[in-house]
Amino acid sequence: MTLAEARTHEGRRLVLSEQDGAFAISLNGQELMHSRAHASEDLLGKLGVELSKTTPAARVMVGGLGLGFTLVQVLAGLESDAVVDVAELLPAVVDWNRSYLQGLNGTALDDSRVQLHVGDAAKLIQKAKPGTYDAVMLDLDNGPVAMVASSNKNIYSKMGLLGVKRVLKPGGRAIFWSASIDAAFETRLKNAGFSVEAVPAKVHARAKRDSYILYVAE
Repeated sequence: MTLAEARTHEGRRLVLSEQDGAFAISLNGQELMHSRAHASEDLLGKLGVELSKTTPAARVMVGGLGLGFTLVQVLAGLESDAVVDVAELLPAVVDWNRSYLQGLNGTALDDSRVQLHVGDAAKLIQKAKPGTYDAVMLDLDNGPVAMVASSNKNIYSKMGLLGVKRVLKPGGRAIFWSASIDAAFETRLKNAGFSVEAVPAKVHARAKRDSYILYVAE
């Protein structure tokens, strides 16, 4: 059942649907995310705050709200004095989290640690001061390959990665969700001065195979 529709900045059709209590968001008929397939989003959040759990007044960034699963894991792993900047490009996704998806993860946006930024994650990074973040977690689009918005590819470029590195504190960590192995992107990360680990991730917890990749860059 279609619950809501919206258009991206480039005119693509974004649809929120529900079936038997499960929710999905699709773009021009292609599923982007599903509430019963969020193991990789969970892992993104867990790995993102792994080094910041005991850091006083930790500050992290989550780029891409989606269905809210990464944000929930981030909040669960940080202390009460942490600050979590959440950047979501599409206002409709924020609205859906607060309305249709309220019972799923929508309440995470009401956490006092969350600072919501409706707009381009790349611009938030550009405006941030050097050494702002202990961790940056980016689940934008389809990873290094832009699908939802062509501008998303900028953050995965050489200059974009240098920008991410600039806003990390010494010893900080950035994690990039990717739909598949991307050797060229891994090379760009290394050329930007990161040490990189490609961590396989499952679609859902019981999946027999790993389908996605999380690029952990430190």
